[in-house]
Amino acid sequence: MRFVVAAAAVGAAVLAGCAPVQSGPAPTGADEQTGQLRVWLFDEVNRGPKEAVVQEAVTEFQQAHEGVTVDVQYIQVQTRAERFKAAFSDPRSAPDVAEFGNTDLAGYVAGGGFAELDLSTWDEAGDLLPAVLDTAKVDGKVYGVPWYVGVRALYYRTDVFQELGLRPPTTLDAIATTARAIRAAKPDLLGISAGGKYTYGAMPFVWANGGDIAREDGGKYVSAIDSTESKAGIGQYTELIADDICPPAQCAGNGGDASVEAFRAGKAAMVIGGDFNRKSVDASTAAGKYAVVPVPGKAEGTIAPAFAGGNLLGVLKGSQRQTLAREFTRLLGGKTYQRKMFDAMGNLPTFGDVQAEVARANPVLEPFIQTLEAGTRFVPVTPDWAKVDAQAVLPNLLQKIAAGGEDVDTAAEAAADEMNAAFGS
Repeated sequence: MRFVVAAAAVGAAVLAGCAPVQSGPAPTGADEQTGQLRVWLFDEVNRGPKEAVVQEAVTEFQQAHEGVTVDVQYIQVQTRAERFKAAFSDPRSAPDVAEFGNTDLAGYVAGGGFAELDLSTWDEAGDLLPAVLDTAKVDGKVYGVPWYVGVRALYYRTDVFQELGLRPPTTLDAIATTARAIRAAKPDLLGISAGGKYTYGAMPFVWANGGDIAREDGGKYVSAIDSTESKAGIGQYTELIADDICPPAQCAGNGGDASVEAFRAGKAAMVIGGDFNRKSVDASTAAGKYAVVPVPGKAEGTIAPAFAGGNLLGVLKGSQRQTLAREFTRLLGGKTYQRKMFDAMGNLPTFGDVQAEVARANPVLEPFIQTLEAGTRFVPVTPDWAKVDAQAVLPNLLQKIAAGGEDVDTAAEAAADEMNAAFGS
């Protein structure tokens, strides 16, 4: 999930903590065909364009279903854990359809909150990108329609690079080298806006070095954040949070939102930002003076794996209007309204053909499409991830190194212990 200012993100999602939820109510077997269909969607800083598209879908649905009204409530991302926990426990307070982050999926399914979806009779489902659809699955079963996908790439200031005669970095090592050169030439500018809480800006460094968050072992997850490969990536990322690139006093406390905001404000020459940040950057002081390339991998010509963020639309297990809820989910999550949401909010569609269509019309999307095609990664698909997330294990790991001066080995070992306690390993 993106957790950024615009959907606070994607961009998701960065990733906000989500406490484990209680078991949801058992389905009643009722399937009412009239009445009020309740929908929860995430609020946005600039909700107007999203709300207009959603209202168009609501009007279309109501016109096609006599005796049905659709009530849409916009909920705050930061309080979603409490809202969903209450909804899963009490059907009277629950929506029929809800937007939720893909990183929350495993916990919500374990809590009995969302119903399994059969997409086999939906013609459009065949065009969903397989890797994106995987983020809507638990144990091979689908529990949501991917509404948009969010990936991050490297934004850079073209005017600064031209003035200093620099090329965009083509390897992970070159990011620090380039950023250091910029900071030396322009001391009032951050070489790159990195953040000590920016987990999903850091993870491409871990994955590109062959590391990972965790691995499955005997049906359980075991932390891999303290592996040699993971520590190499952590060290490479935290190297960026230094006085000669991005001073800890300014950067160690930043997450994804603050990191991108520094770039938008003209205070940084580079930042790792999402496709979902593009419209806000175009409305900033950096407008017309930036370009985007994929975050490079270890070797020249490779692309670092990015986190497959995004949000899903799902049907609550306790809904008494299952058929209506599934039909509305397919309408709002379908090709027509995904295209409209792209035009309104810049959300990258999850259907291959729609994504290709918007990419042809918007060449600026190419680095994000390339990043998706190169292969993305995801968080461990387990309800225990909610505990790791709620405890901010990964942001704390980065901060201990960036702000506290702790060595990578010690910080990674402590993070691994915390993860394994959460995983029950």
